Amino acid sequence: MQEKQLLFDNYEKNVAYLRDRLGVEESFDMIHLDLVYAGRGMSLFMVDGFVKDDILHYLMKLLSRLDPDQLDPDPLTKLLETHLPYIELDKEKDLNKAADTVLAGPTALVVEGMEEIVMIDARTYPVRSPQEPDLERVVRGSRDGFVETIVFNTALTRRRIRDRSLRMEYTQIGRRSQTDVCLCYLKDIADPERIEHLQRVLQEIDTDALPMAEKTIEEFISGQHWNPYPVIRYTERPDTAAAHLYEGHILIIIDGSPSVMITPATFWHHLQHAEEYRQKPLVGAYLRWIRFIAFISSIFILPLYFLFSMQPDLLPENLSFVGPTDSGVVPLLLQFLIAEVGIDMLRMAAIHTPSSLATALGLVAAILIGQVAVDVGLFSSEVVLYLSLAAIGTFATPSYEIGLADRLSRLALLLFTGLFGVKGYVIGVTLWLIYLSRMQTFKTPYLWPFLPFSWKPFRDVLFRSPIPLKNRRPAFLHPKDPDR
Repeated sequence: MQEKQLLFDNYEKNVAYLRDRLGVEESFDMIHLDLVYAGRGMSLFMVDGFVKDDILHYLMKLLSRLDPDQLDPDPLTKLLETHLPYIELDKEKDLNKAADTVLAGPTALVVEGMEEIVMIDARTYPVRSPQEPDLERVVRGSRDGFVETIVFNTALTRRRIRDRSLRMEYTQIGRRSQTDVCLCYLKDIADPERIEHLQRVLQEIDTDALPMAEKTIEEFISGQHWNPYPVIRYTERPDTAAAHLYEGHILIIIDGSPSVMITPATFWHHLQHAEEYRQKPLVGAYLRWIRFIAFISSIFILPLYFLFSMQPDLLPENLSFVGPTDSGVVPLLLQFLIAEVGIDMLRMAAIHTPSSLATALGLVAAILIGQVAVDVGLFSSEVVLYLSLAAIGTFATPSYEIGLADRLSRLALLLFTGLFGVKGYVIGVTLWLIYLSRMQTFKTPYLWPFLPFSWKPFRDVLFRSPIPLKNRRPAFLHPKDPDR
């Protein structure tokens, strides 16, 4: 708990305390204005760039016209109810809390003879306009997306949910950063136990700051530090967030991040995309199955091809063409490992390369590296082909986080197959399935409704059901109102 410091009886002492705590003399962007209005000393504390100048100018103009008797006998009440015509006003007795609030953007007004500080929330943040997220593009649908400002994100959510039971619970996390965090849910739908659990977990986070915003919070609340598979889904689309709220999920919105956390999220949530619901049900089901095929290919096609290449007797005669005709100078397993590392290097290079040079980078990777490596005999052309199929499957996976986890699973399966052959492949796949089946996301089985099996929810996973037929909310969320 932060130590409290109530206002002193002396006005000058209060001003000096705030100047010292905020470092007014040491930071050029920390503004302190000494003013005299209505015969009283007044001080304004604010951060340059966080305040709306026109609003403060207007309020200062009104204060300058006051006579001393207009603030008597109760100056605080007169200011809040009469002479400061602004919507977002608050009062604060704690000097430390007032200083922290100023650092978040609001302006503090200290008035001589008053026992509380007036907090004027006339803040503005540097912010980009809502744009369609790069990772969740759709052919048809809304083009707005979450931004880095929490108030904008809550407004984008409320725009789509005009429900009286929508709750936005505000808290601050980080002893030094005091990062704004919002817990968002529909009170009439969401499970109260899950809400209380998340409230408790967020309150128990004890750290000095949240430098990576939502990813820092995920590592605190998931409790599975070395697990590569995500137990929380992220979205930058307000319509996707609203759809999950109506199902009974709980959102966590963090200031400074355009990614909203969706809890809980099973394995199958990471394989769904908004595009499936922007098309007709049959088309949406087709797109979903294509993604399933891409996901399966990204994990299993390389180890399986490597197994058949090492043991061609496993193949029937009509598939005898599978396998490299020229295995190249480098051993086949090493080819796969080098190529996997090379693709990750290319992906990181693409992230760090300016968009104007991205085309040149692709040409260098495809022609100068890939083609030349095949021509000189270092790599087999079939290795490049199957590796490309696996890479396409990874990039076709809707969730970036689960795509990275699948890449690690593929590498582990390759090593198991290379070391132990058929037994290694079978053991690797079995261990992968057991690992996922034992995972939980907020006390919910990760593979639900496949394990434990439930036919109707699993049918909705396999097929994009028509919305009129989806008249029940997911049972694993334990919604208060299960009927849609």
